Amino acid sequence: MTSAPSNAAAGPATAPRYARVLSIAGSDSGGGAGIQADLKTFAALGCYGMTAITAITAQNTLGVTGIHGIPPEMLKAQIDAVVQDIGVDAVKIGMLHSPEVVHVVANAIREYRLPHVVLDPVMVATSGDRLIAQETVGVLVQELFPLAELITPNLDEAGWLLGRTLAGPDDLEQAAQDLLGLGARAALLKGGHLPGDWVVDVLATAPGQAGHRLQSARIATHNGHGTGCTLSSAIASHLALGLPLQQAVEGARAYILGAIAAGAKVVTGGGHGPLNHGYAPVAQRIF
Repeated sequence: MTSAPSNAAAGPATAPRYARVLSIAGSDSGGGAGIQADLKTFAALGCYGMTAITAITAQNTLGVTGIHGIPPEMLKAQIDAVVQDIGVDAVKIGMLHSPEVVHVVANAIREYRLPHVVLDPVMVATSGDRLIAQETVGVLVQELFPLAELITPNLDEAGWLLGRTLAGPDDLEQAAQDLLGLGARAALLKGGHLPGDWVVDVLATAPGQAGHRLQSARIATHNGHGTGCTLSSAIASHLALGLPLQQAVEGARAYILGAIAAGAKVVTGGGHGPLNHGYAPVAQRIF
């Protein structure tokens, strides 16, 4: 818990309160990704989770069968309601399917000066289903990259953003730098889609400076649905709890590795199952 309020007038300044994290993302009816994964992660890490839903999806472990966008004015109303009463210590942004939705989110960040924004540029589900319109990508880069404290693209998303294929670990460092060149303040480029026994990610925080390389042994599992959503929401949680960026990334990465390992053999549905979000012991939580 923390005691100093931000973005809210409710309650005395000295009253204890939860670390508050807002997820602006799509709903996953299967519960493994999106808003549902974010809320599970916030709770597992000791934060108070809130939502502004951008779209409703019909999906399960096998794939996405339908997407219904929430009207931009309703998205704005959700954000206004949360920020004006409860307040926000960090924001995780996921699926934004249209330029109008991107504008609503960017305007809200500026209007309320929302802190610690983590942008996961969700473009394709684990099943391969596309979740974002092509015309939205450019607006996302222009509007939200400069406002986010961190962006967290995976290999495919970074390739689309940069217009080239990233074929191996040696490509990650330059690609992370190039993402900063697109206007991002910091970029965590996730290399989990690369083959091999090791997973390598690169955190770039300043142009021209070597990125921070994070490496771990690959965990054998068919249950990878929602890993990107979970990682970005875990980073936002750690930022809300007061950790600096690199430590927040390292802590979030440790949490997701534990969640993958804890759910590696569990059978949920007939396709790509979810992680075990609730595995985290109390000792791992930061209050």
